[in-house]
Amino acid sequence: MQAIAACKEPEERDFIAHTLHRAGFNVRLKADPAKLAAQWSENPADLVVLGGSPSPDLEAAIKALRNAARAALIVLIEAPSENQISSLLEAGADLVLQTPIGPKLLASYCHALLRRSGGIPAFTLPTLDLGDIALNPSTRNVTIQDQPPTRLTQLEFRLLYTLMTHRGQVIPSEVIVERVWGYSEGGNRELVRGLVSRLRAKIEPDPSQPRFIHTIPGVGYIFDMESP
Repeated sequence: MQAIAACKEPEERDFIAHTLHRAGFNVRLKADPAKLAAQWSENPADLVVLGGSPSPDLEAAIKALRNAARAALIVLIEAPSENQISSLLEAGADLVLQTPIGPKLLASYCHALLRRSGGIPAFTLPTLDLGDIALNPSTRNVTIQDQPPTRLTQLEFRLLYTLMTHRGQVIPSEVIVERVWGYSEGGNRELVRGLVSRLRAKIEPDPSQPRFIHTIPGVGYIFDMESP
């Protein structure tokens, strides 16, 4: 798996990189977290570990990265307050850890977060190209025929990826909830219906007469370029 260690402080950056390398990751170093988002399409990864001090700049970097990527994101900061942790999580961090932290514990958090994110690492996923529609997992961009690419949200991407990789198969709403939201305690059909509606608005030429995502009443949804 690919990982990025990003921190302005060389010693902390080296610590993160060494820990990730020992944990089995291929690691790239970045001195400026603010530049990660702009460089993401050329250099994606499965995991990003940011080091730094709580600040508006750090929050801005996290927001920009989260808009560009669906990678797992861990932030390491020294003695954070509850409000600071909350702000970083709201900005898009998956996990905020207090430093100093031991390498074994950091590595365990990294592996646990990737397990929790579920499925295949985004960096290793190939582009799904079905002719009239193509989905790029590393950027979450979907391209319909010769139209400009459209950026999907995290949830929209997970839904479309699940449906496209099971083309021609009916996926029950309960399964979609588990694949997209990560829990299985009673699938919420209204939750799925709302997400499907938002995704259709982005990819369907006419959302009222879907070409790609079809509803199977009482069951779930199917991705097929021909009506089921």
